[in-house]
Amino acid sequence: MNSPLDVFRDDVRALHAYAVQPAAGLVKLDVMENPFPLPAALQAELGQRLGAVALNRYPAERTEVLRSALARHARLPAGGALMLGNGSDELISLLTQAIAKPGACVMSPLPSFVMYAMSAQLLGVRFVGVPCRADDFQLDREAMLAAIAAEKPALLWLAYPNNPTGTLWDAATIDALVEAMALDGTNPGLVVMDEAYQPFAANDSLHRLRQPHVLVMRTMSKFGLAGVRIGYLMGDAALVAEVEKLRPPFNVSVLNTEAALFALEHEAEYARQAAQIRAQRERLFTALQALPGVTPFPSQANMVLARFPDAAATFALLKAKGILVKNVSAMHPMLTNCLRLTVGTPDETSQLIQALT
Repeated sequence: MNSPLDVFRDDVRALHAYAVQPAAGLVKLDVMENPFPLPAALQAELGQRLGAVALNRYPAERTEVLRSALARHARLPAGGALMLGNGSDELISLLTQAIAKPGACVMSPLPSFVMYAMSAQLLGVRFVGVPCRADDFQLDREAMLAAIAAEKPALLWLAYPNNPTGTLWDAATIDALVEAMALDGTNPGLVVMDEAYQPFAANDSLHRLRQPHVLVMRTMSKFGLAGVRIGYLMGDAALVAEVEKLRPPFNVSVLNTEAALFALEHEAEYARQAAQIRAQRERLFTALQALPGVTPFPSQANMVLARFPDAAATFALLKAKGILVKNVSAMHPMLTNCLRLTVGTPDETSQLIQALT
């Protein structure tokens, strides 16, 4: 051993850490945050409430109150259960850990959320990615079914809508994949519908919880609390109970819990914000369609993926004008020359459209 670094796994040393772009002084349109702060009166009320939290105590009963409040908010079907995570990322890791038997496989369409593959790699689980259709980023139904039959995944991730494309998968195709993964079939495994962007989508997957092998995962990040880090997993009580065993004790802080409860008490304000974001998404999409050489893809999330003649040059131009977006060109060959544009406030959308024009 020549260095203390030699104690680390070789695959860990070969990884690149998840990069967060510096955004000071820029219009921040790179990581799909809700751009709207709370109104001043609600900020003051929240500050008073957080000031009264007992920081000397571990989280306890209030997290149970939050679980119940989220179950009501999400309209969790009777007989289901809900567990809390420190953001969706922790839940992805826990689910992967829970199925990590020798030879287990995790599957996802590609391109999709990078943490599915990263969690599998870090936990020593084989990851299989199945390319989407190149023209519209919809699921390739036959390729997915063939991969399920060949690989027999223990866990299938379906981001709904997808990140980074904003695609809402075809419902009939999802039904076929859920059936192929059925516990009483030849390829038994779990299907997790990752609905991080549900506040902006026309459909959701709660009705699929009637299938005992389907789980639905959501987050409060896109709801408007990206800084609070609250994710939650819903599904059959027996399944959720197994994943719950792996949850670190006190994984959600008392401050985060109280902030989330406050937000749910004022969900009408966040619904109003989501409606504004949906309207600005359509405005941005229309403007992108009018730009020569630019191809935007339909989105049901709070971002729009668009292909540019030269994504690197466009990214640099926007940054020079004080606007930060995400260049996803290197994430997957299908994303060549693509930028992911987060939907901002009306003023931010105007600045983005003007800069691109």
